[in-house]
Amino acid sequence: MSDTIVHIGMDDIDSPRGSCTTHFASILIEELSHLDVEWLDFPNLIRLNPNIPYRTRGNGAVALRFKTRCENIEHIDELLEHQLHLYVQHDYPNTNPGIVVLTDSLPPAIVDFSMHTLWRAMTISIARRLIKRFGIWSMASGNERGLIGALSSVGNMLKGDYTFEFLAYRHPDECDEERGVDPTSVIEMDRKFSELLFSNIDPENGHILIEPHGPDPVLFGIRGENAEDVIKAASLVRAHQKIDRWTVFRTNQGTDQHLTHHIMVKDLRPYMSARVKGAVHSAPRMTEGGHVFFSISDTTGTIDCAAYEPTGSFRHVVQKLCKDDIVIIDAGVRPASRTHGLTLNVEGLEIIKIAEVYDDMNPVCSKCGKRMKSAGLGKGFKCVRCGHKDPNAKKTRVLRERDIRPGRYLPVLSAQRHLTRPVERQNKTNKGIQYKMEVVWSGRGRPVV
Repeated sequence: MSDTIVHIGMDDIDSPRGSCTTHFASILIEELSHLDVEWLDFPNLIRLNPNIPYRTRGNGAVALRFKTRCENIEHIDELLEHQLHLYVQHDYPNTNPGIVVLTDSLPPAIVDFSMHTLWRAMTISIARRLIKRFGIWSMASGNERGLIGALSSVGNMLKGDYTFEFLAYRHPDECDEERGVDPTSVIEMDRKFSELLFSNIDPENGHILIEPHGPDPVLFGIRGENAEDVIKAASLVRAHQKIDRWTVFRTNQGTDQHLTHHIMVKDLRPYMSARVKGAVHSAPRMTEGGHVFFSISDTTGTIDCAAYEPTGSFRHVVQKLCKDDIVIIDAGVRPASRTHGLTLNVEGLEIIKIAEVYDDMNPVCSKCGKRMKSAGLGKGFKCVRCGHKDPNAKKTRVLRERDIRPGRYLPVLSAQRHLTRPVERQNKTNKGIQYKMEVVWSGRGRPVV
Protein backbone atom coordinates (compact mmCIF):
# COMPACT_ATOMS: atom_id res chain seq x y z
CA MET A 1 0.00 0.00 0.00
CA SER A 2 1.17 3.55 -0.75
CA ASP A 3 1.68 6.40 1.68
CA THR A 4 -0.50 9.48 1.98
CA ILE A 5 -0.18 12.87 3.62
CA VAL A 6 -2.67 13.51 6.40
CA HIS A 7 -3.80 16.86 7.83
CA ILE A 8 -5.85 16.75 11.05
CA GLY A 9 -7.47 19.99 12.23
CA MET A 10 -9.21 20.53 15.57
CA ASP A 11 -10.77 23.36 17.55
CA ASP A 12 -13.10 24.27 20.43
CA ILE A 13 -12.15 21.33 22.63
CA ASP A 14 -11.87 23.76 25.53
CA SER A 15 -13.88 24.17 28.68
CA PRO A 16 -13.37 26.34 31.78
CA ARG A 17 -13.08 23.18 33.88
CA GLY A 18 -9.83 21.66 32.70
CA SER A 19 -9.94 21.02 28.94
CA CYS A 20 -7.77 22.59 26.26
CA THR A 21 -7.43 22.03 22.49
CA THR A 22 -3.61 22.07 22.58
CA HIS A 23 -3.59 19.59 25.48
CA PHE A 24 -5.89 17.28 23.50
CA ALA A 25 -3.52 17.62 20.53
CA SER A 26 -0.57 16.65 22.75
CA ILE A 27 -2.40 13.47 23.76
CA LEU A 28 -3.18 12.70 20.11
CA ILE A 29 0.46 13.14 19.15
CA GLU A 30 1.46 10.45 21.64
CA GLU A 31 -1.26 8.09 20.39
CA LEU A 32 -0.55 8.70 16.69
CA SER A 33 3.17 8.10 17.20
CA HIS A 34 2.30 4.42 17.82
CA LEU A 35 0.86 4.12 14.29
CA ASP A 36 4.02 4.40 12.22
CA VAL A 37 3.63 8.04 11.15
CA GLU A 38 6.29 10.33 9.74
CA TRP A 39 5.77 13.82 11.10
CA LEU A 40 6.05 16.49 8.40
CA ASP A 41 5.82 19.54 10.65
CA PHE A 42 5.64 20.55 14.26
CA PRO A 43 2.03 20.69 15.42
CA ASN A 44 0.66 24.01 14.18
CA LEU A 45 -1.05 26.32 16.67
CA ILE A 46 -3.07 28.73 14.55
CA ARG A 47 -4.50 31.81 16.23
CA LEU A 48 -7.59 33.05 14.41
CA ASN A 49 -9.34 36.46 14.33
CA PRO A 50 -9.13 37.62 17.98
CA ASN A 51 -12.21 39.82 17.65
CA ILE A 52 -14.77 37.03 17.23
CA PRO A 53 -17.20 37.31 20.20
CA TYR A 54 -17.82 33.58 20.56
CA ARG A 55 -14.16 32.58 20.37
CA THR A 56 -12.55 30.19 22.83
CA ARG A 57 -9.58 31.30 24.96
CA GLY A 58 -7.01 32.81 22.60
CA ASN A 59 -9.04 31.60 19.60
CA GLY A 60 -6.43 28.96 18.81
CA ALA A 61 -6.90 25.87 16.62
CA VAL A 62 -4.40 23.06 16.03
CA ALA A 63 -3.30 21.13 12.92
CA LEU A 64 -1.24 17.93 12.85
CA ARG A 65 0.53 16.96 9.60
CA PHE A 66 2.19 13.63 8.87
CA LYS A 67 2.69 10.89 6.31
CA THR A 68 1.41 7.38 6.89
CA ARG A 69 0.24 4.27 5.04
CA CYS A 70 -3.17 4.56 3.40
CA GLU A 71 -4.50 1.58 5.36
CA ASN A 72 -3.92 3.53 8.60
CA ILE A 73 -6.54 6.18 7.76
CA GLU A 74 -9.46 4.11 9.04
CA HIS A 75 -7.62 3.44 12.31
CA ILE A 76 -6.87 7.16 12.66
CA ASP A 77 -10.54 8.07 12.23
CA GLU A 78 -11.49 5.56 14.93
CA LEU A 79 -8.74 6.87 17.21
CA LEU A 80 -9.99 10.44 16.86
CA GLU A 81 -13.57 9.46 17.69
CA HIS A 82 -12.46 7.45 20.71
CA GLN A 83 -10.08 10.08 22.11
CA LEU A 84 -12.55 12.93 21.63
CA HIS A 85 -15.26 10.97 23.42
CA LEU A 86 -12.89 10.35 26.35
CA TYR A 87 -11.67 13.95 26.52
CA VAL A 88 -14.64 16.24 25.96
CA GLN A 89 -16.65 17.30 28.98
CA HIS A 90 -20.08 16.46 27.59
CA ASP A 91 -21.97 18.16 30.43
CA TYR A 92 -20.51 21.57 29.57
CA PRO A 93 -22.90 23.21 27.06
CA ASN A 94 -20.52 25.72 25.45
CA THR A 95 -17.95 23.25 24.15
CA ASN A 96 -18.55 22.77 20.43
CA PRO A 97 -15.67 20.57 19.23
CA GLY A 98 -14.85 20.02 15.60
CA ILE A 99 -12.27 17.77 13.92
CA VAL A 100 -11.49 17.37 10.21
CA VAL A 101 -9.16 15.01 8.36
CA LEU A 102 -7.83 15.86 4.89
CA THR A 103 -5.46 13.72 2.84
CA ASP A 104 -2.93 14.62 0.15
CA SER A 105 -2.88 18.23 -1.12
CA LEU A 106 -5.05 20.97 0.34
CA PRO A 107 -7.79 22.42 -1.89
CA PRO A 108 -7.16 26.14 -2.61
CA ALA A 109 -10.67 26.91 -1.30
CA ILE A 110 -9.67 25.59 2.13
CA VAL A 111 -6.53 27.73 2.13
CA ASP A 112 -8.61 30.77 1.13
CA PHE A 113 -11.13 30.04 3.90
CA SER A 114 -8.28 29.83 6.40
CA MET A 115 -6.91 33.22 5.39
CA HIS A 116 -10.36 34.79 5.81
CA THR A 117 -10.74 33.44 9.36
CA LEU A 118 -7.69 35.46 10.40
CA TRP A 119 -9.54 38.75 9.98
CA ARG A 120 -13.21 38.14 9.15
CA ALA A 121 -16.18 36.52 10.86
CA MET A 122 -16.90 33.23 9.07
CA THR A 123 -20.01 31.11 9.56
CA ILE A 124 -20.54 27.46 10.39
CA SER A 125 -22.61 27.07 7.22
CA ILE A 126 -19.62 28.03 5.04
CA ALA A 127 -17.45 25.46 6.82
CA ARG A 128 -20.11 22.76 6.36
CA ARG A 129 -20.43 23.55 2.63
CA LEU A 130 -16.67 23.19 2.14
CA ILE A 131 -16.65 19.90 4.05
CA LYS A 132 -19.46 18.57 1.87
CA ARG A 133 -17.95 19.92 -1.37
CA PHE A 134 -14.60 18.20 -0.86
CA GLY A 135 -15.87 15.07 0.92
CA ILE A 136 -13.83 15.84 4.04
CA TRP A 137 -14.08 13.43 6.98
CA SER A 138 -15.28 15.35 9.99
CA MET A 139 -16.84 14.99 13.39
CA ALA A 140 -18.41 17.65 15.58
CA SER A 141 -20.89 18.17 18.38
CA GLY A 142 -22.86 21.00 19.97
CA ASN A 143 -23.44 23.73 17.41
CA GLU A 144 -20.38 22.44 15.47
CA ARG A 145 -18.61 25.82 15.60
CA GLY A 146 -15.30 24.02 16.10
CA LEU A 147 -15.40 23.02 12.42
CA ILE A 148 -14.53 26.63 11.50
CA GLY A 149 -11.25 26.55 13.40
CA ALA A 150 -10.53 22.94 12.43
CA LEU A 151 -10.70 23.78 8.71
CA SER A 152 -8.79 27.01 9.28
CA SER A 153 -5.90 25.28 11.01
CA VAL A 154 -5.29 22.76 8.23
CA GLY A 155 -5.51 25.48 5.58
CA ASN A 156 -2.87 27.69 7.20
CA MET A 157 0.52 26.14 6.40
CA LEU A 158 2.43 29.03 8.06
CA LYS A 159 4.30 29.82 4.85
CA GLY A 160 5.07 33.36 5.97
CA ASP A 161 6.51 34.43 9.30
CA TYR A 162 6.15 32.02 12.22
CA THR A 163 7.30 31.50 15.80
CA PHE A 164 7.37 28.65 18.33
CA GLU A 165 5.72 28.04 21.68
CA PHE A 166 6.69 25.45 24.27
CA LEU A 167 3.59 24.40 26.23
CA ALA A 168 4.00 22.48 29.46
CA TYR A 169 0.94 20.72 30.86
CA ARG A 170 0.09 19.66 34.38
CA HIS A 171 -1.91 16.54 35.15
CA PRO A 172 -5.66 17.11 34.59
CA ASP A 173 -6.38 15.99 38.17
CA GLU A 174 -4.36 18.98 39.44
CA CYS A 175 -6.17 21.72 37.52
CA ASP A 176 -7.93 23.03 40.62
CA GLU A 177 -4.60 23.72 42.37
CA GLU A 178 -2.15 26.62 42.14
CA ARG A 179 0.51 26.26 39.45
CA GLY A 180 3.15 28.02 41.52
CA VAL A 181 5.43 29.13 38.68
CA ASP A 182 8.50 30.74 40.31
CA PRO A 183 8.87 34.35 39.05
CA THR A 184 12.60 34.38 39.84
CA SER A 185 13.22 31.44 37.52
CA VAL A 186 11.22 33.14 34.75
CA ILE A 187 13.24 36.35 35.10
CA GLU A 188 16.50 34.39 34.93
CA MET A 189 15.25 32.43 31.90
CA ASP A 190 14.22 35.62 30.10
CA ARG A 191 17.57 37.27 30.87
CA LYS A 192 19.56 34.32 29.52
CA PHE A 193 17.50 33.92 26.34
CA SER A 194 16.42 37.56 25.89
CA GLU A 195 17.24 37.80 22.17
CA LEU A 196 15.54 34.52 21.33
CA LEU A 197 12.28 34.76 23.29
CA PHE A 198 9.42 37.24 23.44
CA SER A 199 6.36 38.20 25.50
CA ASN A 200 7.36 36.34 28.66
CA ILE A 201 7.52 39.28 31.09
CA ASP A 202 5.73 42.63 30.84
CA PRO A 203 8.53 45.22 31.27
CA GLU A 204 6.07 47.95 32.28
CA ASN A 205 4.52 46.24 35.29
CA GLY A 206 6.75 43.16 35.79
CA HIS A 207 3.86 40.72 35.33
CA ILE A 208 4.88 37.15 34.47
CA LEU A 209 3.08 36.29 31.23
CA ILE A 210 3.99 32.62 30.78
CA GLU A 211 1.60 31.37 33.48
CA PRO A 212 -2.16 31.16 32.75
CA HIS A 213 -4.67 31.84 35.51
CA GLY A 214 -7.59 29.57 34.66
CA PRO A 215 -8.20 25.91 35.58
CA ASP A 216 -6.92 24.56 32.26
CA PRO A 217 -4.09 22.00 31.94
CA VAL A 218 -1.46 24.48 30.68
CA LEU A 219 1.23 24.92 33.33
CA PHE A 220 3.20 27.52 31.39
CA GLY A 221 4.04 28.54 27.83
CA ILE A 222 7.26 30.02 26.43
CA ARG A 223 7.32 31.87 23.10
CA GLY A 224 10.42 32.21 20.95
CA GLU A 225 12.08 32.20 17.55
CA ASN A 226 13.05 28.52 17.28
CA ALA A 227 12.19 25.16 18.80
CA GLU A 228 15.57 24.40 20.35
CA ASP A 229 15.67 27.57 22.41
CA VAL A 230 12.14 27.40 23.81
CA ILE A 231 12.90 23.85 24.98
CA LYS A 232 16.17 24.94 26.61
CA ALA A 233 14.46 27.94 28.19
CA ALA A 234 11.70 25.75 29.61
CA SER A 235 14.25 23.66 31.48
CA LEU A 236 15.06 26.73 33.61
CA VAL A 237 11.49 27.36 34.77
CA ARG A 238 10.53 26.07 38.21
CA ALA A 239 6.99 25.51 39.49
CA HIS A 240 5.25 23.83 42.42
CA GLN A 241 3.37 21.53 40.05
CA LYS A 242 5.18 18.96 37.94
CA ILE A 243 5.16 18.81 34.14
CA ASP A 244 2.97 15.89 33.09
CA ARG A 245 3.56 16.31 29.34
CA TRP A 246 4.82 18.97 26.93
CA THR A 247 4.75 19.88 23.25
CA VAL A 248 6.39 22.48 21.02
CA PHE A 249 4.06 24.15 18.51
CA ARG A 250 4.94 26.11 15.39
CA THR A 251 2.57 29.05 15.35
CA ASN A 252 1.52 32.39 13.90
CA GLN A 253 1.74 34.11 17.29
CA GLY A 254 3.61 37.40 17.30
CA THR A 255 3.38 37.79 13.50
CA ASP A 256 0.50 40.27 12.95
CA GLN A 257 -0.98 37.74 10.52
CA HIS A 258 -4.46 39.09 11.32
CA LEU A 259 -3.49 42.63 10.28
CA THR A 260 -2.69 42.23 6.58
CA HIS A 261 -5.70 44.14 5.22
CA HIS A 262 -6.00 47.93 4.91
CA ILE A 263 -9.70 48.76 4.98
CA MET A 264 -11.48 52.02 4.16
CA VAL A 265 -13.93 53.30 6.78
CA LYS A 266 -16.99 52.64 4.60
CA ASP A 267 -15.98 48.99 4.16
CA LEU A 268 -15.50 48.16 7.85
CA ARG A 269 -17.77 45.47 9.27
CA PRO A 270 -18.32 44.17 12.83
CA TYR A 271 -15.62 41.86 14.23
CA MET A 272 -13.09 42.54 11.46
CA SER A 273 -9.39 42.78 12.28
CA ALA A 274 -8.16 45.64 10.13
CA ARG A 275 -5.64 48.40 9.56
CA VAL A 276 -7.32 51.74 8.93
CA LYS A 277 -5.41 54.79 7.69
CA GLY A 278 -6.84 58.23 8.31
CA ALA A 279 -6.47 61.67 9.79
CA VAL A 280 -7.36 62.36 13.39
CA HIS A 281 -10.79 63.99 13.23
CA SER A 282 -11.53 64.71 16.90
CA ALA A 283 -8.94 65.13 19.63
CA PRO A 284 -8.58 62.31 22.20
CA ARG A 285 -10.50 62.58 25.46
CA MET A 286 -10.23 60.40 28.55
CA THR A 287 -13.46 59.33 30.23
CA GLU A 288 -14.22 58.12 33.72
CA GLY A 289 -12.72 54.66 33.97
CA GLY A 290 -9.54 55.62 32.11
CA HIS A 291 -10.67 54.88 28.54
CA VAL A 292 -9.52 57.21 25.75
CA PHE A 293 -11.76 58.01 22.77
CA PHE A 294 -11.06 59.88 19.53
CA SER A 295 -12.05 59.59 15.88
CA ILE A 296 -10.33 59.36 12.50
CA SER A 297 -11.50 60.09 8.97
CA ASP A 298 -10.57 58.98 5.49
CA THR A 299 -12.10 59.91 2.14
CA THR A 300 -15.04 57.56 2.78
CA GLY A 301 -16.12 58.45 6.31
CA THR A 302 -15.38 58.95 9.99
CA ILE A 303 -15.23 56.35 12.77
CA ASP A 304 -14.73 56.43 16.54
CA CYS A 305 -11.67 54.79 18.09
CA ALA A 306 -11.17 53.53 21.66
CA ALA A 307 -8.03 52.76 23.67
CA TYR A 308 -9.17 51.06 26.86
CA GLU A 309 -7.75 51.32 30.38
CA PRO A 310 -5.97 47.89 30.35
CA THR A 311 -3.70 49.12 27.52
CA GLY A 312 -1.76 51.04 30.20
CA SER A 313 0.69 53.77 29.19
CA PHE A 314 -0.29 53.30 25.54
CA ARG A 315 -3.23 55.61 26.31
CA HIS A 316 -0.83 58.43 27.13
CA VAL A 317 0.56 58.20 23.59
CA VAL A 318 -2.96 58.25 22.17
CA GLN A 319 -3.80 61.33 24.26
CA LYS A 320 -1.00 63.25 22.53
CA LEU A 321 -2.63 62.94 19.12
CA CYS A 322 -3.99 66.12 17.57
CA LYS A 323 -6.42 66.88 14.79
CA ASP A 324 -5.02 66.16 11.30
CA ASP A 325 -2.27 63.79 12.49
CA ILE A 326 -2.03 60.98 9.92
CA VAL A 327 -2.20 57.56 11.58
CA ILE A 328 -2.78 53.88 10.88
CA ILE A 329 -4.94 52.17 13.48
CA ASP A 330 -4.55 48.40 14.10
CA ALA A 331 -7.91 47.41 15.48
CA GLY A 332 -10.84 45.11 15.93
CA VAL A 333 -14.19 46.47 14.81
CA ARG A 334 -16.72 46.69 17.62
CA PRO A 335 -20.34 46.57 16.40
CA ALA A 336 -22.67 49.50 16.94
CA SER A 337 -25.11 49.48 19.86
CA ARG A 338 -27.70 51.78 21.43
CA THR A 339 -24.94 53.80 23.11
CA HIS A 340 -22.26 54.00 20.40
CA GLY A 341 -21.65 53.59 16.70
CA LEU A 342 -19.24 51.26 14.94
CA THR A 343 -15.94 51.60 16.85
CA LEU A 344 -12.31 50.66 16.32
CA ASN A 345 -10.94 48.95 19.44
CA VAL A 346 -7.31 50.03 19.11
CA GLU A 347 -4.69 47.25 19.29
CA GLY A 348 -1.82 49.29 17.90
CA LEU A 349 -1.04 52.71 16.48
CA GLU A 350 1.33 53.80 13.74
CA ILE A 351 1.87 57.54 13.50
CA ILE A 352 2.70 58.44 9.91
CA LYS A 353 2.80 62.25 9.99
CA ILE A 354 2.60 64.80 12.79
CA ALA A 355 0.41 67.80 12.06
CA GLU A 356 1.69 71.33 12.72
CA VAL A 357 -0.23 72.78 15.65
CA TYR A 358 -0.16 76.50 16.44
CA ASP A 359 -1.11 78.23 19.67
CA ASP A 360 -2.18 81.87 19.96
CA MET A 361 0.18 83.37 22.55
CA ASN A 362 0.25 86.77 24.30
CA PRO A 363 3.07 88.99 23.02
CA VAL A 364 6.40 89.32 24.85
CA CYS A 365 7.16 92.63 26.59
CA SER A 366 9.64 94.67 24.54
CA LYS A 367 11.16 96.10 27.73
CA CYS A 368 11.77 93.09 30.02
CA GLY A 369 10.98 90.01 27.91
CA LYS A 370 8.16 88.69 30.10
CA ARG A 371 4.96 87.54 28.40
CA MET A 372 2.31 90.22 28.75
CA LYS A 373 -1.32 90.07 29.80
CA SER A 374 -4.43 91.62 28.26
CA ALA A 375 -5.06 95.20 29.30
CA GLY A 376 -8.76 94.82 28.55
CA LEU A 377 -10.96 94.65 25.50
CA GLY A 378 -9.46 96.85 22.77
CA LYS A 379 -6.71 98.17 25.08
CA GLY A 380 -3.83 95.99 23.93
CA PHE A 381 -1.49 94.35 26.46
CA LYS A 382 0.43 95.30 29.62
CA CYS A 383 3.40 93.81 31.45
CA VAL A 384 2.77 92.88 35.08
CA ARG A 385 6.51 92.91 35.79
CA CYS A 386 7.64 96.32 34.57
CA GLY A 387 4.31 98.03 33.87
CA HIS A 388 4.99 98.64 30.17
CA LYS A 389 1.83 99.01 28.08
CA ASP A 390 1.43 98.45 24.35
CA PRO A 391 -2.06 99.30 23.01
CA ASN A 392 -1.12 98.02 19.53
CA ALA A 393 0.28 94.63 20.57
CA LYS A 394 -1.49 91.51 19.32
CA LYS A 395 -1.35 87.81 20.00
CA THR A 396 1.13 85.82 17.95
CA ARG A 397 0.86 82.35 16.47
CA VAL A 398 3.54 80.03 17.87
CA LEU A 399 4.30 76.54 16.55
CA ARG A 400 3.68 74.06 19.35
CA GLU A 401 6.46 71.59 20.12
CA ARG A 402 4.83 68.17 19.91
CA ASP A 403 5.87 65.54 22.46
CA ILE A 404 5.28 62.68 20.05
CA ARG A 405 7.12 61.21 17.08
CA PRO A 406 6.23 59.09 14.03
CA GLY A 407 6.51 55.37 14.70
CA ARG A 408 4.60 52.32 15.87
CA TYR A 409 3.18 52.18 19.39
CA LEU A 410 1.65 49.22 21.22
CA PRO A 411 -0.29 48.59 24.45
CA VAL A 412 1.51 47.01 27.39
CA LEU A 413 2.43 43.37 26.73
CA SER A 414 -0.22 42.01 29.07
CA ALA A 415 -2.91 43.75 26.96
CA GLN A 416 -1.63 42.58 23.57
CA ARG A 417 -3.27 39.92 21.40
CA HIS A 418 -1.52 36.57 20.86
CA LEU A 419 -1.12 37.54 17.20
CA THR A 420 0.29 41.02 17.82
CA ARG A 421 3.89 41.47 16.71
CA PRO A 422 5.56 42.69 19.92
CA VAL A 423 8.38 45.20 20.16
CA GLU A 424 10.91 42.35 20.51
CA ARG A 425 9.94 41.10 17.02
CA GLN A 426 9.66 44.42 15.16
CA ASN A 427 12.72 43.66 13.03
CA LYS A 428 12.56 39.88 13.07
CA THR A 429 10.96 37.32 10.78
CA ASN A 430 11.28 33.59 10.18
CA LYS A 431 9.77 33.82 6.71
CA GLY A 432 11.86 31.76 4.30
CA ILE A 433 13.85 30.13 7.10
CA GLN A 434 13.54 26.34 7.05
CA TYR A 435 12.83 24.96 10.50
CA LYS A 436 14.53 21.78 11.72
CA MET A 437 12.63 18.87 13.25
CA GLU A 438 15.60 16.91 14.54
CA VAL A 439 14.83 17.92 18.13
CA VAL A 440 12.47 15.91 20.32
CA TRP A 441 9.45 18.22 20.33
CA SER A 442 6.89 16.38 22.49
CA GLY A 443 7.09 14.09 25.49
CA ARG A 444 6.16 13.21 29.07
CA GLY A 445 7.71 14.70 32.22
CA ARG A 446 10.32 17.46 32.02
CA PRO A 447 12.15 17.79 28.67
CA VAL A 448 15.73 16.52 28.59
CA VAL A 449 18.18 19.09 27.19
